[in-house]
Amino acid sequence: MSIRTGDVVPLREATRAWFLISLQTFGGPAGQIAVMERTLVEEKRWIGHQRFLFALSYCTLLPGPEAQQLATYVGWLLNGVRGALVAGTLFVLPGVVALLALSGIYVAYGDTAWVDAVFLGVGPAVIAIVVSALWRLGAKALHHPALVGLAVAAFLALSVFGVPFPVVVGLAAATGWLLVRVGGLDLAPAPRDPASDVGPAPLIADDALHRELPTRRRSLTVLVVGIALWVAPVVALGLALGRDSVLVDQGRFFGGAALVTFGGAYAVLAYVAQQAVQVYGWLAPGEMVRGLALAESTPGPLVMVVQFVAFVGAYRHPGPLDPWVAGVLGALVTTWVTFVPCFLFILLGAPYVERLRHHRGLAAALTGITAAVVGVIANLATYFALHTLFEDSRRVEAGPLSLELPVPASVDLVAVGLTGLALVLVLRLRWSALRTLGVCAAAGLVAAGALAVA
Repeated sequence: MSIRTGDVVPLREATRAWFLISLQTFGGPAGQIAVMERTLVEEKRWIGHQRFLFALSYCTLLPGPEAQQLATYVGWLLNGVRGALVAGTLFVLPGVVALLALSGIYVAYGDTAWVDAVFLGVGPAVIAIVVSALWRLGAKALHHPALVGLAVAAFLALSVFGVPFPVVVGLAAATGWLLVRVGGLDLAPAPRDPASDVGPAPLIADDALHRELPTRRRSLTVLVVGIALWVAPVVALGLALGRDSVLVDQGRFFGGAALVTFGGAYAVLAYVAQQAVQVYGWLAPGEMVRGLALAESTPGPLVMVVQFVAFVGAYRHPGPLDPWVAGVLGALVTTWVTFVPCFLFILLGAPYVERLRHHRGLAAALTGITAAVVGVIANLATYFALHTLFEDSRRVEAGPLSLELPVPASVDLVAVGLTGLALVLVLRLRWSALRTLGVCAAAGLVAAGALAVA
């Protein structure tokens, strides 16, 4: 066991890698985790696979987008606080810029058909990327039959029985702990066989300790600075525009929502939609679906849909401001209060979690969560495939069952064909995610054009 000192990789090189990753973060957390796993673990060999899964397990426990927090955590491991800020910021920056532009186009023209055309190709590419990642993640995370059972149970609980995400994670942690501490099972990964591992050893080994020690002074500093930065824009807007400003309402509402988004974006979208439409009047009924489509069409966490809600709401209720200025400010403030807590959770908790990695009870609980995460990603991938390959679906409710099934007659043959193309590119030709996304996006534009002519 060793303790790392200094940057693991030069910050400039890490920044370039995070920027390239940020351009590929389509398709929600399943696709985003897949891209990071492929780039950081398989290709660059910057971090060991078990270390990557450990970080993912911790981030799964937190409110907010786990993929963005995972990027922040790995950035911290590679380059300390600077790396965390760079990785976490770059992870969302392309999505912020893209969704800001699309929100402006929406309020000005209400026409985003070309976005749908691009997404026609991007969606199938994401399915292929996720399938590839699931295979790799499952092969390394599910090294014991009990863990395979946990993954399957998590998938069924979410997709068939509609069990809430936090309950699934909590039960997985408890099961992992019980299997080790009470059942006496050894769920530790088998020692790595050098002959079976292609490529050099990872720069951050699975047993390496991070140099940044958790101290009371450090934790207090992070907490005070983080909270001050989090609330500063809302306080400033309140002083400048008054407490009744729509921008202040948005800052307070979305800042509170950021603390309760356990289970990712889908878990909170119904609440956000209800408040935005019925309470605040920021959106018309049905517009949340359009915003969700735009968020799914851009890179970055799906929770970025709140930026669309804020832009449209502030544009329509600008107060003394120009509508365009209000819209941009609303979108940026909402993004700020949504993601600053993500940095705070990582920078505050990661040093403590790192020191507890070899605690047998915690390791057992997180091993259970890691297995469940494979099932969670499989569920997300299934959901994404269902809504990409089929235009309609129906929900079956029968006792404890709550299952969403496709309507076979609504199959999108173009999407199926593009998915086949993407699978060949990723699995057979081993193309990079970025290259596959680019080719499939172009194919989607061509296909949409051909359908429009026909």
